[in-house]
Amino acid sequence: MFFWFVATAIFSVRFVFQDPRFDYRLLVVGVLLPDVIDIWWGGARVLHTLLFSVALLVVIMLTTQNKKVIRKRTLPLAIGTFMHLIYDGAFTATKVFWWPFGGVSFGDAELPVAQRMGLNIAMEIVGVIMLVVLVRQCGLTNAERRREFMRTGVLSSVSQEK
Repeated sequence: MFFWFVATAIFSVRFVFQDPRFDYRLLVVGVLLPDVIDIWWGGARVLHTLLFSVALLVVIMLTTQNKKVIRKRTLPLAIGTFMHLIYDGAFTATKVFWWPFGGVSFGDAELPVAQRMGLNIAMEIVGVIMLVVLVRQCGLTNAERRREFMRTGVLSSVSQEK
């Protein structure tokens, strides 16, 4: 799963925050990070827990108390890990999601993405469609706009500039 997570996270953040200067690059890293790390660990583990996302958010908030620019740049990482939990349905695996409050062992917990194999294809197709819409909304078919996004992480709608 790639397109589903990237598209749903970007669309959600654009809708909720409506911040024209939001940096989406670390959001994408955050939304993909739990599966990348936990696949390496062999199943749903720490990054699929609510505790991890909360701890990451707390660390960012505490270490950037007087550093607003760094806070603004790093908060999308934590937001992305929360988005992953939501759009992966990680909360349905209560033993992992509530770890360590429901026990310290993960057992043989599978990644949520591995439990819904067929549905993943449909979700990825929806993600691709959402990203096509996003590319058009933000004018990312234009090479200069793509370079600007890669440099700043900012996505602005073409209609906002008129």
